[in-house]
Amino acid sequence: MATDDKKTATGQDASSSPANDSISSVLSEKRKFPPPAAFSSNARIKSMEEYEKLYSDAEKDPDAYWGGLAEEFHWFKKWDTVLEWNTPYAKWFQGGTTNICYNAVDVHANSWRKNKAAIIWEGEEGEQRVLTYGELHRQVSKFANVLKIAGIKPGDRVGIYMGMVPELVIAVLACARVGAVHNVIFAGFSAHAITERVNDSRAKLLICCDGTRRRGGSINLKNIVDEAIVNTPSIRSVIVLKVTGENISMHDGMDHWWHDLMGLASDESEPVAVESEHPLFVLYTSGSTGKPKGILHTTAGYMVHAASSFRYVFDIRDDDIYWCTADVGWITGHSYMVYGPLLNGATLLMYEGAPNYPQWDRFWDIINRHKVTILYTAPTAIRAFIRAGDEWVTKHNLSSLRLLGTVGEPINPEAWMWYHKVVGQERCPIVDTWWQTETGGIMVSPLPGATPTKPGTATRPLPGIMADVVQKDGTPCGPNEGGYLVIKKPWPSMLRTIYGDNKRYEETYWSEFHDMYFTGDGARKDEDGYIWIMGRVDDVVNVSGHRLGTSEVESALVSYEAVAEAAVVSRPDDIKGNALVAFVTLKDEYEGDMKLREALRNHVAKEIGPIAKPDEIRWAKGLPKTRSGKIMRRLLRELATSNEIKGDVTTLEDFGVLENLREKEED
Repeated sequence: MATDDKKTATGQDASSSPANDSISSVLSEKRKFPPPAAFSSNARIKSMEEYEKLYSDAEKDPDAYWGGLAEEFHWFKKWDTVLEWNTPYAKWFQGGTTNICYNAVDVHANSWRKNKAAIIWEGEEGEQRVLTYGELHRQVSKFANVLKIAGIKPGDRVGIYMGMVPELVIAVLACARVGAVHNVIFAGFSAHAITERVNDSRAKLLICCDGTRRRGGSINLKNIVDEAIVNTPSIRSVIVLKVTGENISMHDGMDHWWHDLMGLASDESEPVAVESEHPLFVLYTSGSTGKPKGILHTTAGYMVHAASSFRYVFDIRDDDIYWCTADVGWITGHSYMVYGPLLNGATLLMYEGAPNYPQWDRFWDIINRHKVTILYTAPTAIRAFIRAGDEWVTKHNLSSLRLLGTVGEPINPEAWMWYHKVVGQERCPIVDTWWQTETGGIMVSPLPGATPTKPGTATRPLPGIMADVVQKDGTPCGPNEGGYLVIKKPWPSMLRTIYGDNKRYEETYWSEFHDMYFTGDGARKDEDGYIWIMGRVDDVVNVSGHRLGTSEVESALVSYEAVAEAAVVSRPDDIKGNALVAFVTLKDEYEGDMKLREALRNHVAKEIGPIAKPDEIRWAKGLPKTRSGKIMRRLLRELATSNEIKGDVTTLEDFGVLENLREKEED
């Protein structure tokens, strides 16, 4: 059971530089939830004692730890050395050759799992397909031959711009099979975003769907591709999958139908044995101003950490039905929708559609019908479900669920508690995971059978991950002292560089602390060694001489019963240095007025202290988010400061949100 008290927060993604002094942590959270005894008794890691021993062994001899995990995979030639490290460049499992597609597909298709479901797919209109490992192997082999016929060779880059259909996974795996480097571009991005990413990676081939379904309608993806490739000289051909039957143009010599090419291809294709450090994929970070960063991941190290972290964090079983709701266009989709599950021979659920179509219970209906056992989703989705109301959840039988996970935006303690009580029915452990596009895999997370959880913290680093919170001079912070989150030792799935820009890689991640990777996040470690993310360093503000993490103020606001979601940013203030501006979305049954504004300011003062009271509270029907669900605080800062948007908005999901916020300014 939990001990009752209150609050704090957690977060994720790219890089920034420390400002001047330490960061003040102003919230505390005392509730604690031990793993359910029934879960622990059957878990891979059953206790904190087991975790501590595993962590200690990995810290003392990382080569033995990572080498032992690597032994579990198929190698065409075994490696000579586990790690060659020349700061900040790593080479893992040097001398070895392998193929990640072979390990994710062939290994299982050649075993008793041949007839086991690899992918259970559901479309927005209720269409369903099941691909066994045997059928997945056949389809991937055929498309690998299609790639070869298209002239794709090892090392060539291939752009993929598709909706959430099984062929997206097939295309990704086929690229890996032939040694091509895949660059998945989220199927909500604009033509400009495609052009930018294709040109930066110099992709030779682009794979797309004719269209994708969304909220009862469809989006014509091929028309967007046609606009994009006018300015992409490296593209030699486009392969088009027919999904929605959109009215599209097919250009002779350039465009080819997926089904025509597959009809001509053999279903036998030997995987290419690639060197351990062979590039696997480039994935571009989004939402920032300027040129997107192409994060480069390589084969063997990524394979080892994506697979082992998936196994440990989700305690995967052969009879699990695992559902990660992320799009494959994001790193979560790469690591924990495709590679992590398939490398472990798991059954994954894949859904193409909106979480609230046709109604707000779509997720819970899917879980009930497919008997999903593990759900991994984003806090932004959880907060949206809270706002919609408990009745959408409670009318469905969710007894199949045994484990819940969160990833992406910070999950505030009250959203964590709702997830625990309403979705998990107080019996499912929650794995709150911290990691980044750059890290390739989960870095900090509870192990569900071992770690007592506290709402709002991702708890302890995984074995083999040397994460710490340090002061600006690189010395460790004391308990509950705010500082900067760093990784002190290399790990197998770390990014190798920013594609085509080593200098930017070195400056972005390795220039702030000697021989340490800087995550860009502020954090603290409590007395149990649990890491609490306090937000991006560029979201830390100086208020009257106090450096405050805005995520903690957001958590205090969301703990108020009327609030569904909140984002806090700063604007310059002549007296205080910075003033706090809160954008608040209320639950449907509440109306925003001056009385509620004052109540919220007083609530923050009570939870944190008067120093953290927002100077301004603006009501927002919705918050500006990327298509992956992350709140675009940069845009809110611009609105709060000048009521103008000047930066890049290509990743914004709903442009109407910004107009609504502008109109509300004088309310």
